[in-house]
Amino acid sequence: MYKLKNYMEDIVNKKIDSLLNIMNICQCEKCRLDIMAIALNDLPPKYVVTDTGALYTKVRELEQQFEVDVETAIVKAALFVNKNPKHDVVK
Repeated sequence: MYKLKNYMEDIVNKKIDSLLNIMNICQCEKCRLDIMAIALNDLPPKYVVTDTGALYTKVRELEQQFEVDVETAIVKAALFVNKNPKHDVVK
């Protein structure tokens, strides 16, 4: 059975934790998902259906500019969410 998937979700999910740890930004579920959503909206989707498509995307992932684009989108999104958090703020 075939399944359509935006492979970018896997890439962003794989890189987000290490970047948020470095940035010392809230990592609650709501903030993390907001950051991922904003970053994914700034990145071109990479949809795959077959193993061949997934392989092509993984090769593309190795390109340096691709990695820089993903990390830049995550950092930009994290800074935005950090300034505009939507989670409940404890006072």
